Amino acid sequence: MKNGFLVLLTFFLVSCATQEAPEVLAAKSIQAADIAKHVKILASDAFMGRKPFTEGGLKTTQYLKDAFTEIGLQSSFQEVPLIQVTGKPTATFEIQQGNRSLSLALQTEFVAFSKVQKEQISITNAAFVFAGYGIVAPEYAWDDYKDIDVKGKIVVVLVNDPGMVSEDPAFFKGTTMTYYGRWTYKFEEAARQGAKGCIIIHQDKGAGYNFSVVKNGAAFPKLYLQREDGYKNSCAVEGWLTSAAAKKLFDFCKMDTQLIQKAATRAHQSFPMPATGTVGITQSFVSKTSKNVLAYLEGGAKKEELLIFSAHWDAFGIGPKVAGDSIYNGAIDNATSLAWLLETAEAFQQLPNKPARSILFFAPTAEEAGLLGSAYYAENPVYPLKNTVAVINNDLMFPFGETYDIMVTGFGQSELDDLLAVAAKKQGRYLLPDPNSHTGMFFRSDHFSFAKVGVPALYARSYHDHKTKGKAWMQAKEKDYLTNYYHKTIDAYQEDWDLSGVVLVSKLLFDLAYNLSNSEVYPQWKASSEFKNIERN
Repeated sequence: MKNGFLVLLTFFLVSCATQEAPEVLAAKSIQAADIAKHVKILASDAFMGRKPFTEGGLKTTQYLKDAFTEIGLQSSFQEVPLIQVTGKPTATFEIQQGNRSLSLALQTEFVAFSKVQKEQISITNAAFVFAGYGIVAPEYAWDDYKDIDVKGKIVVVLVNDPGMVSEDPAFFKGTTMTYYGRWTYKFEEAARQGAKGCIIIHQDKGAGYNFSVVKNGAAFPKLYLQREDGYKNSCAVEGWLTSAAAKKLFDFCKMDTQLIQKAATRAHQSFPMPATGTVGITQSFVSKTSKNVLAYLEGGAKKEELLIFSAHWDAFGIGPKVAGDSIYNGAIDNATSLAWLLETAEAFQQLPNKPARSILFFAPTAEEAGLLGSAYYAENPVYPLKNTVAVINNDLMFPFGETYDIMVTGFGQSELDDLLAVAAKKQGRYLLPDPNSHTGMFFRSDHFSFAKVGVPALYARSYHDHKTKGKAWMQAKEKDYLTNYYHKTIDAYQEDWDLSGVVLVSKLLFDLAYNLSNSEVYPQWKASSEFKNIERN
């Protein structure tokens, strides 16, 4: 961290000499070397993969709090009560039809877990139901549970939503995943329908990642927010099948595999499958408290109004060794964004006059476990949501250099896109709607917790159109990262990274937020957004 007094003195001297706008000078404090320093530290083995409930997690939260304090901000913790569930499923998922049987193997063909806080979870000879995409969406006149009883049964559903198949933007949202396509929704809806189990058929395209990501996630203990009812109304078993295992199940039941394609049409009708399933999970529980890190910059004339910058601090900790390495350092995901958060906070702190609106720099816990830290804040806001103007979140900031584009995940959701376009034009850049919107990334990072309670949220970063190496090169880098690094031990800091793109995005978002923090504007959801009618409390 730079010495605050010397930086401020330098700021004034440079300002007098150059007559540059204060916000332009403040943005110059965002430097690649400082970003690299934070990433090196936070993604080092000493932080042990930054997992909640571990020494590495405690080191991370203290580092962030100290860093914010050194910048000169009011820094604090928000306690987040969590429960850690360690589950050991049965080695096989047994499928029965009369005298015939089929065994699916744990990890290679299926994974299973449970929110329900019981030591022994058991489903015995429960009937299967194929429920298409597992969606009830009145606004699209769609109901996969119409005229089918799933109470006490195991529903088998497809990942994503029917729009992915039709590619018709007027049907759901075409290739852009809606929340109905997200796996969290499918488990929630199955529980509402009374199902005892919900199993999702994995497909790389529909999920946005390969089955190894699902398998790795299931191999670790699960974290959930503590609930008084112990999640008794959730499905007893939630899980996934590989697409190959699903085909084996369909073949076993003598079902037409073309049903997967037909499920995306209005002609589809869910139906009982001619088989039963048996699976169990032995569980143990640990109740602990993790921490969200908050740093507050009080505003001026409109200090009761708030902008939030967010980036999650957690990764996956220490797991089984892979090629001799067991630490999930989480360098790109998400130490790069933590460095962005700290550098942005420092830039705001260097302004000679505080912004009219207040700024909250927010590093939530347990994003990788299901956006838990941000969800807890949304349920228990430290500052009123009705006064929260907008959230600017980041996750996975690629260290591959500068791009002409600024890619918006969830493009078209809110008027924040329009404000971003104004800021991007100053850098000679253009907005790019997420080219992989079918993966539902808008629902997979902490801004979504705020969207669910009605606060407009933006997630934007460099991504696609590299300034010197072109689009194909950048696409190859992105594919390589998602295939070989994402949620793996190999996601560690590399000395050959080019952080200039992270710097450029940081300055762009600082410019947007600076102008928004000094304006009267309250960005609104757009007419096509599914969040437009949610009232902030």
